[in-house]
Amino acid sequence: MYPIFRFLKEILKFRNAPALGLLETHVSHHRCWPWDLDPWIELNNGRTLTLYDLGRIPMGMRTGLTSMLRAQGWGITVAGNTTRYRKRIKAFQRFEMRSRCIGWDARFFYIEQAMWLGKDCANHILIRSAITSAQGIVPPVRVLEAMGQMQDSPELPGWVQAWIAADAERAWPPKI
Repeated sequence: MYPIFRFLKEILKFRNAPALGLLETHVSHHRCWPWDLDPWIELNNGRTLTLYDLGRIPMGMRTGLTSMLRAQGWGITVAGNTTRYRKRIKAFQRFEMRSRCIGWDARFFYIEQAMWLGKDCANHILIRSAITSAQGIVPPVRVLEAMGQMQDSPELPGWVQAWIAADAERAWPPKI
């Protein structure tokens, strides 16, 4: 089940938070509840992906993206991701989530997020996100124009460029 109450809590908590620049980091704090667990009593890997929404949505609010999307009648979707899991988050542990846009290309925005247990990174995700309209994907340059934030993307880190190139080689549809 989608964590709607946690989602609403984050929306309310950050509704009056200071604005963020497009490339600044949104920080939030969460707890691993029993309904987030897998059979090994740790944060379920699929639930991790869902909980990352709790960082991206308030980040979008604080950067002005959400209000612009509403005004334009546009949507946002995850178009791909890669996740690295390194440390278990166990029942009732508190963790910090950091979320930031790291750049864009001609079609997508790239968002980096991580969950931290103190000084240890538990997991890290790179999300390729698309802004959509009834006509299809809205180019990031058009999105930035609508936000009044025309700027060039910072150079994407090498590992992000490598992932983009590798994913472009992936057969679609899959042959399974």
